[in-house]
This record gives sequence, structure tokens and C-alpha cells, in this order.
Amino acid sequence: MEDLDTLVLRTACDWYGSGLAVVLVTVARTWGSSPRPPGSLMAINGRGETVGSVSGGCIEDDLIHQIREGGVQAACAPDRPTVLRYGISADQAHRFGLPCGGTVELVLESVAAHSRLGELLAACEERRSTERRLNLRTGQAILRQGLRDGVPSLDGTHLITWLGPKARLVLIGAGDLARYLCQMAMSLGFDVVVCDPREDHRASWSMSGVQVTHEMPDDLIVRLKPDARTAVVALTHDPKLDDLALIDALQSDAFYVGAIGSRRNTAQRRERLKEHFDLSDASLARLRGPAGLYIGSKTPAEIALSIMAEVVAAKNGIVAHDLMSVERGKSQTQSPVRHSAGPFALAAA
Repeated sequence: MEDLDTLVLRTACDWYGSGLAVVLVTVARTWGSSPRPPGSLMAINGRGETVGSVSGGCIEDDLIHQIREGGVQAACAPDRPTVLRYGISADQAHRFGLPCGGTVELVLESVAAHSRLGELLAACEERRSTERRLNLRTGQAILRQGLRDGVPSLDGTHLITWLGPKARLVLIGAGDLARYLCQMAMSLGFDVVVCDPREDHRASWSMSGVQVTHEMPDDLIVRLKPDARTAVVALTHDPKLDDLALIDALQSDAFYVGAIGSRRNTAQRRERLKEHFDLSDASLARLRGPAGLYIGSKTPAEIALSIMAEVVAAKNGIVAHDLMSVERGKSQTQSPVRHSAGPFALAAA
């Protein structure tokens, strides 16, 4: 499953390539509450068809109405992007379904060759972070290597946005927990890779849209070279496999590295990685274990939810100590009744 930005770019390129007039809409700035953050993309073609979104729906309806009534030129000039602001007044906020006090500023541009959307799409597919500088006077776009998650900026002459590669989740171990994690991760727009060299575990495991590999975990991590948009989670409970992945992942740029297991197993893993593999304290401090946020989960699906919540929080820059980790939650929670979750009990989040 593609992330929304890539889907918008791909669809806009397809429409433009087929001869349709296309308007690309970018959320440039917001004030107060807003349904979509700055940088969000939407495209509208000359038939009024859309992909992506910039609000809860009412702003989209107004833009589609403008295009259907007067064509693309009614929304923006062919060679000059247009800046629109919605929600300034209480009446507009009510009319366009914006939250109370919410204001959103949009930049609309007519897609052309100088928009360079094809090159931008290719950069996203090749996992290259890209800065796009749109000249508001000419509609010309300049692309260059950019930050992973830059905040859009708008002044009188330029709109600057950043598009990074899709978030990617690498799972070590094929099983029920991996299946739930894959489903959740793909619904959140992640690319997903599942690695399991054990043929008996991998033989009956498949899922549409997921890359499954039988490489040894360390070989996979070395090949993928995890970047700052990659998370790695070890799920096998087998140190011979999990540790191989963790050794290299903890020394990579991955934004999240975690492993399931009990608190005791997690402590033993840290000691093992330090003593036998000479990992530094700084590298070990990056390891999230037991992986996940504490939500009292017992089933594989609940554990997957716990882990994905922590992965998404890390992706979005939430500081780990502001969250209730599994380790901290379990140390603070004393339950008089012990529930068994079979082989997942040790990983229960």
C-alpha cells in the first residue's frame, strides 16, 4: 500500500500524462486546529476527480466546484500558483467544516512539465528525501536533496516543502504477531519487509504487499542499510536470529529498534550484546525492549497494536520517556490475577 503523498504524486502524473488538466494543492500553513497538517497534498483533475485531501471534505468540495464551474483556470492561473485561505471567519469555519478557530492556507498550482512531479515521484520511490522549492511567480519548481521531515514554509515568492521516503518496517520472524503488525503497518502507509530464514516458519506465511525474505537477519540489515525512515523489530524469541538483526540495526540510522520478550530476557539480551558483541551503552540505549507501549495487551493483535503505537510515536518524534513503556508499565502494575497468553505471554504489552 502506497503512502498518501506517493499516491497523490503518482495519480497526478498519470492524469497529466493522459492529457488532463491537473491542479496540485498543498497545505502550506495552518492556524489553530486543522484536519490536515502542513505539507499534505491533494490533486484535482479537470473532470473534478480528486486524490488526497486537505480538510474534512468541505474545502475539497469548494475547490471541485470552482474547477467544474470555470475549469482549472478558475482555481489557479496556468503559470502562477494561487494562495487561498479558508476559515478566517466563524462563518467560513462553519461553512467549510473547520474546527473552531481553525484556518488553513493552501497553494494551488497547475501541473506542467516545470512542476517536476515525475522526478519528485521517482525520488520518493528511491527513498531519497527531497526539498521542493516552488516559485509562486512563475510556477517553476526546483528539487534538491532535503531534510527527512522539514516543515513547509511560505513567503511572498516561494513555497518550500519536503518529501521523504515512505516509512519502512522490517520484521525479523514470520508468525501471527508479524501478520498483525504487517496489516497495521500497511494501513499506516509503511513499506513492510518480513525476514525469516527458518523454512518451517516461512513456508506457509505470505501476505499481499509484504516482501518476505529468507536471508539471515544480519545480511538483510546490511543490505537494506536502515535509514532514518526505517524501524526494525525482532520477533523470533531466538537470540541466534534476533541478536544478528539487532547488532547492525542498533548501529544504523533506524529511527526505532525493538525486540519482544520478557523484562528478564530483555536484560539478558542487553548484557549479551554488550559482553559478546561489544555494543556501546549509547547503542544499547536505543533498544526498545520489551517493544511496545504498555496497554495491558495479551493477544497477538493487541501486542501488535502496542508495538505499532510505539513505532509511530518514534516516527513522529515523540520522546520515549514521555510514554509508558512495557517495562515501566509492568513494573508499576501489580495484578492479583495472572492471565496466560500462550507463547505470547512473555511479549504481552
